[in-house]
Amino acid sequence: MSSPAAIGFRAHSGWAAAVAVTGLADAPAVIMRRRIEMRETAAAGPSQPYHAAVGLDIREAEQLIARSAARAAAMAATGLRAMVEDLGQLGHGITGCGLLTGSGRPLPALERILAAHPLLHTAEGELFREALRAAIRQCGLQPIEMKERELFTRAAARLRLPASRIEEHVAAMGKSIGPPWRQDEKFAAVAAWLALC
Repeated sequence: MSSPAAIGFRAHSGWAAAVAVTGLADAPAVIMRRRIEMRETAAAGPSQPYHAAVGLDIREAEQLIARSAARAAAMAATGLRAMVEDLGQLGHGITGCGLLTGSGRPLPALERILAAHPLLHTAEGELFREALRAAIRQCGLQPIEMKERELFTRAAARLRLPASRIEEHVAAMGKSIGPPWRQDEKFAAVAAWLALC
């Protein structure tokens, strides 16, 4: 009989921190931590496709971004499937996936994105989060999305625990699994915790 587990993700340009948790809703434990690559380290594609598209003809820019997005989604699916399989071998069935998101504002047309440097970063963040969304769905799961800036407020309300207690528990989780246990892993662990409940 498998015990339920959940995975949380915090995306970056070209990769994501992924943390799996299991156990009691008020005090889960970390059982796995991975870095999900969404860009090949060789010159197969840029880690910042929108930045790379600046100055290109709009059709070339669209093609570059579409290729990067498709490759990111394929790699995210491969990485997530491997993680789900490894967790299954450890006796854990995945019941949910938490995905940290940005502000949620819709992106403007590509021409406007390419003309404004802050929008390049926003668009790239969304590209890699969308790759994770697609990977989660390919694994037959539904992503539970939460805005990163509201993570601890939402966690405190949902778990009915003070934010300070959540932060303390997340810090302790890191001690049990060892380094690295940076903000990426901590936030991904909280996202997984919420997906587990």
